[in-house]
Amino acid sequence: MKKEYSTSFISEIISMAWADDISFDKIKNGCGLSESEVIKIMRSNLKLGSFKLWRKRVSGRNSKHDKKIKLIILEAE
Repeated sequence: MKKEYSTSFISEIISMAWADDISFDKIKNGCGLSESEVIKIMRSNLKLGSFKLWRKRVSGRNSKHDKKIKLIILEAE
């Protein structure tokens, strides 16, 4: 069953997903959406070119995953 979200909620998720300082873990804690659910929202609400640009931008980006951020900090110490 497909979940229905309000336009304002979708807009908020898109803004958080584009932000460099907000990880997928923070989105999950704040809104209850997993990374895959955020990706689905982005795919269905952005133009194809915008979605591809966003995916390219966040793929492999450490700042979007709290666990990766912690590992980098530990390695730097």
